[in-house]
Amino acid sequence: MISELRQTYPVSRQESLERKCSEVLPAEEEGDGGGPFTNFITFITKYFAFIRDVDVSDLLETHQKLKLLLGQASTVLSASTGLIILPTVISLSRTLSRLAIGLDKRPDLIVDLTSREATAPGDEAGERVTLAEGSANLIREAFKKCASERSGNISGLDGEGKPEGRRIGIYLMANVCLKLFFHCRKLRSAEQIFALIYQQSPPLSLYPAAQRTTFLYYLGRYHFANNHFYRAQLALQAAYNQCHRQATKQRRLILVYLITSNMILGRFPNSQIYQRPEARGLREKFEPLCSAIAKGDIASFRELADIENPSASWFLRWRILLQITNRCEVLVWRSLARRTFLLSGNLGDAANKKAPTLDLDDVLVVATFLEKRALGIEARQSTSVPKSQKPRGREHTNSIFIFPPTQADTLPTGEDEEELPDGYIDADLIDCVDPPGPDLPTMEAVEATIASLVNQDLLHGFVSHGQKRFAITGAKNASPLQIGFPNVWMTISAKLDEEVPGWVREGQARGGGTVMHLSGARPV
Repeated sequence: MISELRQTYPVSRQESLERKCSEVLPAEEEGDGGGPFTNFITFITKYFAFIRDVDVSDLLETHQKLKLLLGQASTVLSASTGLIILPTVISLSRTLSRLAIGLDKRPDLIVDLTSREATAPGDEAGERVTLAEGSANLIREAFKKCASERSGNISGLDGEGKPEGRRIGIYLMANVCLKLFFHCRKLRSAEQIFALIYQQSPPLSLYPAAQRTTFLYYLGRYHFANNHFYRAQLALQAAYNQCHRQATKQRRLILVYLITSNMILGRFPNSQIYQRPEARGLREKFEPLCSAIAKGDIASFRELADIENPSASWFLRWRILLQITNRCEVLVWRSLARRTFLLSGNLGDAANKKAPTLDLDDVLVVATFLEKRALGIEARQSTSVPKSQKPRGREHTNSIFIFPPTQADTLPTGEDEEELPDGYIDADLIDCVDPPGPDLPTMEAVEATIASLVNQDLLHGFVSHGQKRFAITGAKNASPLQIGFPNVWMTISAKLDEEVPGWVREGQARGGGTVMHLSGARPV
């Protein structure tokens, strides 16, 4: 067909091709109300022109032509008979998505486009729209037309309880959009997809497993990025359960974020998880971290979360390092307080109404010891440890500008700066005060941390500011350890519900704001 188009209707005979399409296709559709079919004729003409002129060796030009073709197809999709072109729109969207991501990974191919790329319309900040984001915005318009289907039953289901009309393509189009938005890190744009689905989509369970799994994966990623880890693990767990066992690559993608979400919530993976094919190599990454959290080992936790650690670099590539560093440190302090209570805590006396207590001075001693080990203070002071093997731990940012004192102060005036050894201080900084040293824990910091854990219900009791002690309440007829240090997962999950915004389930009312058009309603 392509050869015939090039021979019979070359570029010089474009008007003849348009006339041919107009003669063969009807100008108006038959049926209730009728309506112009001009947009469909225009699309068919552009489709024939596209397959005739496309040069797949020029990927950038192919991408531009494909965007124009998809734009015309989206216009046809909005018509009452747009369902007939829905498979074509889905196919074009997938092709455009793969092409956009491929080009985005090859900046050498789009350097000319990037240099003349226009800013986003109406964007006062002047933020540039990347090639991948521009493609996603175009596909999103087609998605909106699928989600805003008004024909048929108001529930969006046919007589057999299945999605009807353009609603069939809601999650297919949404998944293509989400793939592009997550690729270019535009979570705000992804939020619009989830909000529209939550308001207007039929239940997710009515769609094929592949569409459900992909959508739940992106929904979990979205809630994970917004620090809603309980919602994230609900969506990711459902995606993992519904993902085919042979889809090892996809199951691994889900599992990494699922393990991280559960770890932040205080639930660690067991050995059976690590034995699965999709979990190959994950034990070496997550198990040392889980062990440090369970033991309250601040030093090991800081070392594993340090950016120079190979595991931390791996976490960073998966974009989970900051969540682990910020959220899991709370659990490390809880475990530290628990283990300190096991070592030196006062079990109290129920007969004399004396509550079990934990001396905060003991917590301070242990925390200071571990913090020094994390900062490598003893190792740095030792001359037997090579400099390359001395741990860095967590340092102040300004430490990269601090050098040990040298003979720079004794050099004669006028000495060439290039010949000055390390330790040289610029003339503008001579009167500056030296940093006070490493930021070690103080009693105020320990007291504030324990009080924060109590406020989060991760510790059960109260802090006595005057006595510098943490007292456990309600342990008259139970173990002080169980009462004072409740299970983290059970504590967090008990305060949250099972609703996940963006996930439409059966029997669940849709979000507000749905508009009902009654202009075409017939009298009963």
